[in-house]
Amino acid sequence: MVHEPNNWGRFGPDDQRGTLNLLSPSAVLAALGAATTGEVLSLALPIRGATSSPAPTTVPHLRDRPLPQHFMSVDGGDYAAGARPIGEGLRVADDALVVTPHGTTTHMDALCHMWSGDQVYNGHPAARVRSYGAGRCGIEQVGGVVARGVLFDVPRRLGLDHLPAGHRIPAAALAEIAEPRPGDVAVIRTGWPRVWERSREEYWSGQPGLSAEAGRWLAARDVAVVAADNAAVGGLNARGTADESLADDLHLILLHRHGIHLIEMLWLEELAATGRTEFVFVAAPLRIEGGTASPLTPLAIL
Repeated sequence: MVHEPNNWGRFGPDDQRGTLNLLSPSAVLAALGAATTGEVLSLALPIRGATSSPAPTTVPHLRDRPLPQHFMSVDGGDYAAGARPIGEGLRVADDALVVTPHGTTTHMDALCHMWSGDQVYNGHPAARVRSYGAGRCGIEQVGGVVARGVLFDVPRRLGLDHLPAGHRIPAAALAEIAEPRPGDVAVIRTGWPRVWERSREEYWSGQPGLSAEAGRWLAARDVAVVAADNAAVGGLNARGTADESLADDLHLILLHRHGIHLIEMLWLEELAATGRTEFVFVAAPLRIEGGTASPLTPLAIL
């Protein structure tokens, strides 16, 4: 059920990309003008996975989520133990990585990730989201994202290292920092990942995030993507869930109603230290057919 004005049908009845449709070739070329120095910063958390070490637990993540697993199928130890080289002296290392993106690493949510009623974004039947993947609005529909990024560094504006767990960012706080243009990627810094090293329990005590009002403000400005350094764009309580009603849930406002993809669990500290508000934002999710999300390494080109 859609509770408000939305983008259903705006880009055609078969649309599965939402406001990413605003990133036309001319819009991409215009966005490239936001780069002035050519410096490139990664905005991703590291993926640390191992089957026999605590490495995955050293990276911010939500409690009770399956953590990344990284293991070697062939490694140097195999050759030391007598495995035959491939050809004359040729050796190879080979590994495998299993990652559940939601809540465990920097990732992009697909438009099929969350909905209410019987339809995902744009009226596609939710019954097409099956055990083998989503038949509509999967992450493979995204392609590459090249856009102007706009950093909303809310704690810096308030003179804080990070926002408190219960803080919900109002639209006015975003408007004081910048006015996004259609097709922009709105990047929201809460500073919450900094809490992880101080206290895991504090990190899990809740999280600051956008208010529903701020989400609607961004949607009204036709941003292509909303990205944040917290785990859910909106705020979380100590149970790891949102307190808002379905009408005000940020995932439903942005993903379901307006077709605005979400990127979560960014690392924004180096970008924030530059003082830059505008930059080129680049990201490309894995082409996981029917995927509800993909791990991601977004880049900021300054």
